[in-house]
Amino acid sequence: MAEADWDTVTYLRKKPPTAKQARSQQAVNAAMRRGEDIETTKKFSAAQNKQHSASKDTAKLDRETEELHHEKVTLDLSRLIQQARQDKKMTQKDLATKINEKPQVVNEYESGKAIPNQQVIGKIERALGVKLRGKDRGLPLQPKGKKK
Repeated sequence: MAEADWDTVTYLRKKPPTAKQARSQQAVNAAMRRGEDIETTKKFSAAQNKQHSASKDTAKLDRETEELHHEKVTLDLSRLIQQARQDKKMTQKDLATKINEKPQVVNEYESGKAIPNQQVIGKIERALGVKLRGKDRGLPLQPKGKKK
């Protein structure tokens, strides 16, 4: 154990080049001179600011036969909201402020473009005092605990 020298270190092989060094023109020329195999490939849509290519999904969408779409608010519900709001002499903006939503949300519900959200419908029910869900649609909202 006396002959072991802990201060000197011997490297047996050279560090391999990094990816950037291996791709440099100088490294490619040196490899060609040594007679090594070199593979060159062209990357599709390289140097463009695109995360995903749409071309591979296009065929999949073409093969799709099922109609996929989100359910929208029914015309019946949108008319009920509009009628109840007008009976209370409120604007869409007033109703939106009262239920803590954007005026655009109320507009989408009244035009039938919104995707139904039960929390928002519940807020609109309480603000307008009219039932918008269930079998008693359009009737005045009963206060909690006063059912017959």
